[in-house]
Amino acid sequence: MPVRRALISCFDKTGVAELAAALSAADVQILSTGSTAGVIRDAGVEVTEVADVTGFPECLDGRVKTLHPRIHAGILADRHVEQHLAQLDELEVGPIDLVVVNLYPFRDTVAAGAAEADVVEMIDIGGPTMVRAAAKNHRSVGILVDPADYDEALAQITEQGGLTDDLRRRLASSAFQHTAAYDAAVAAWFQRDEPLPEQLSIALPRTAVLRYGENPHQAAALYTDGAVGGLAAAEQLGGKELSYNNLLDTDAAWGMAIDLDEPCVAIIKHTNPAGMAVAADLTTAYERALEGDPVSAFGGIVASNRPIDVQTAERILQVFTEVVIAPGFEEEALEVLRTKANLRILSMPSALRPAGAWQVRSVAGGLLVQDADVGDEPWDEWRVVTSTQPGEETLADLRFAWTVCKHTKSNAIVLARDRQLVGVGAGQMSRVDSVRLAVERSGDRHTGAVLASDAFFPFRDGPDAAAAAGVTAIVQPGGSVRDEEVVAAADEHGIAMVFTGRRHFRH
Repeated sequence: MPVRRALISCFDKTGVAELAAALSAADVQILSTGSTAGVIRDAGVEVTEVADVTGFPECLDGRVKTLHPRIHAGILADRHVEQHLAQLDELEVGPIDLVVVNLYPFRDTVAAGAAEADVVEMIDIGGPTMVRAAAKNHRSVGILVDPADYDEALAQITEQGGLTDDLRRRLASSAFQHTAAYDAAVAAWFQRDEPLPEQLSIALPRTAVLRYGENPHQAAALYTDGAVGGLAAAEQLGGKELSYNNLLDTDAAWGMAIDLDEPCVAIIKHTNPAGMAVAADLTTAYERALEGDPVSAFGGIVASNRPIDVQTAERILQVFTEVVIAPGFEEEALEVLRTKANLRILSMPSALRPAGAWQVRSVAGGLLVQDADVGDEPWDEWRVVTSTQPGEETLADLRFAWTVCKHTKSNAIVLARDRQLVGVGAGQMSRVDSVRLAVERSGDRHTGAVLASDAFFPFRDGPDAAAAAGVTAIVQPGGSVRDEEVVAAADEHGIAMVFTGRRHFRH
C-alpha cells in the first residue's frame, strides 16, 4: 500500500526531524500539529498544519487538535472499498496513509508524584484516537508509535513507496498494545484507592526474555511495572544473566533482608531462609547468617540491607553464591565480587518495598490477587499468655524469629538465638514435623533458642517437642480451639509464650 501522506504528532520527538526529512525526500506530504510541526519546520522540512486541513484551530489548551472528521475520515477510509474512496472525493478529504503518534507520558507523570490536575492533563485523548483508527485500518494505513520502528518503515517507503501487509499488521499489533497499556495505566490511577478493584487491568512491558522457567522445558519472561523498590528496578553490575529461579529467590531474599532495621544478611535457597542474622557490622552479620546452615548456603542468594563493604565481599567469595543483592557496593567491594565472572551482582536503588504492592498468582482460569504480606508488625498487640514472662533479650529474639518465619514456607517453624537463625522447619504438612525438622537442622544450638510458628499450634505436641529440645520461648498467632491446652503445656514446661494475633501463612 503506497504512502503519499503522513500525519506526525508526537510528544516524544525522538527521531521526528529525521523521519520527516526522509519522508519528504520520498515525496510524502506531511501534516502535523503544534510543537511537532515546529520541530519539523525547524529541520527545514515543509509541513502542513492540521488546522489548515480541518479549517478549525487548535483549542482548549491543546485538548482539541486532531479530533475532526477531515482527519479521521482520512485515516479510517478503507482503500479497498470503492464507496469509501468515493465519499472521500465527495467530502474533499485527502487520505492519510501513515500516522506517527506517541502518547503523553502518563505513567512517568504519575511516578514523578505530580499533582492530580497535572496527571489529568496527561490523559491523552486525540493521540489514542488516531492510533486506534490507524491500527484498525491497518490494511490501508501504517501506524508508528515507537521510534524504534522508524527505520524499518522508512526503508520500505524509500525502496518500494509503501509498507508491506506484514509490516502494517505488526505495527497495528504494537499500536494496540501501546494504547492498551496506556489505558490500563490510566484505569489503575483512577483505582488507586480501591484495594481490590472490580475490573483488573494489567498491561506490563516485557523487559527480559529468560533462558527458561523453573525447568528447561518451560518458557519464561519478566514483565515489569516500574514500581520504586521492586526487584525489577535493580541494576545488574556483574555476572551472568538472571534466570527465572534467580529472580524468585532474589526477590525472597531482598524482602527478608529489608524487613529488619539493623545491619542484616539473609541467605536464601528455594525462597526459604538458609541463614539470617543481624550484627553491628555487615561482615559479622554474614558470618552469623552462614553459620545458620553452611551446607544449604552453597549456591544460595545473599541479600543485605546495607551496602556491601570489601571485607564482606571477600568473605562472600569463599562460598559459592549465585546472586548478591544490596542497596549499593563499595567500589573496592565491587572489584572483588567481579573477580567471579558468573556471580550476579545486583544493586537496588531503594531499601524499600513498593507501597501498596499486590501479590498475584495464577490459577486455572484466572488470577488470585491479595495484598502483599509486607509492612510493619503490630508489636504492641503482642500478648504474653503464660506465667513465664519473656525478658527484653528474649523478646528481641522472638521478634527476629517472627520476622524470619514470615518469609518461610508453611508450615513454618523457626529457631533463633541472639538474633541469629539456627534452625528452620519449612514446608512440612504437619506442624509438629516442622518443629522436629527445625530442631534437627539446628544441630546442638536449639538449647536456649526461641521458636516462631507462622500459624497456631493445633495440639500441644509442638510445644512439647520444643520444650524437649530446650526452647525457652515461643511466639505464635494463637487462635486454635485448643489454645488453652497449648498454653497449659507451655506453662507446664516453664516456657514463655506470646500470641501475636496475626498469622503469616506462606504457600
